[in-house]
Amino acid sequence: MGTVKIEKKGNVAILTLTNGVTNAVSSDLVNDLSGALSEIRDDANGMVLTGGDKFFSIGLNLPELIRLDRAGMGDFWRRFVQVAFDIYMMPMVPAAAVTGHAPAAGTVFMLACDYRFAAEGKKMLGLNEIKLGIPVPFITDLMLRQITGDRVATDILFQGEFLVPEKALKIKMIDGMHPLEEVLDKAVEKISSMAGYQNAAVAAMKAIRTEDIRLKYLENAEKQHQIFLDCWFSDTTQKILAEAVEKF
Repeated sequence: MGTVKIEKKGNVAILTLTNGVTNAVSSDLVNDLSGALSEIRDDANGMVLTGGDKFFSIGLNLPELIRLDRAGMGDFWRRFVQVAFDIYMMPMVPAAAVTGHAPAAGTVFMLACDYRFAAEGKKMLGLNEIKLGIPVPFITDLMLRQITGDRVATDILFQGEFLVPEKALKIKMIDGMHPLEEVLDKAVEKISSMAGYQNAAVAAMKAIRTEDIRLKYLENAEKQHQIFLDCWFSDTTQKILAEAVEKF
């Protein structure tokens, strides 16, 4: 798969985003990641998602997406949100090894994992969508509240500020912070420690833990898709996005 590399370490699958230096979330990356998840679903007992040393993922590929009409953007957004949902619903324990910056869509993928480890230093994490004039995916709002609690999640979503890993660790947005060269190994070590459990038991536990969010997401997904598209195609947001593309 051109933008996602699959490796195995024991019975843990390592999925590495390989879409250039920035790992921008493009249509191809979404398709490749979806295919990778399907490929490992019955072939691994655990999963680690990682990226590059500079960027885990820079976020959405704005230069590509800003050219799409409502139908095209709607198709992309549904597939993007679905792949985040699929990571969250995997019948195994996934971890994120965040080796580089992970703003916006990068954090969306990170939050979909059960465990999240980040490199020390000034790597940027967070959800700045509000500053671009768009909401975060509904599934991400639900996951963030589950991870950090509603009060902290509210601040993250409405302030739209980026966080360094040290701050993210304090608010429990990530589970560990390590030197860059150790992040992937720490994530693999954590998942390997659980990868020997019976698959059926792990899948059952995941189903229990994800049921509330699954039901809320499925009940509201289409309405939330349309709300996102209304925001994306508003005149004000299109102007903000055009300015962001110039800096991409």
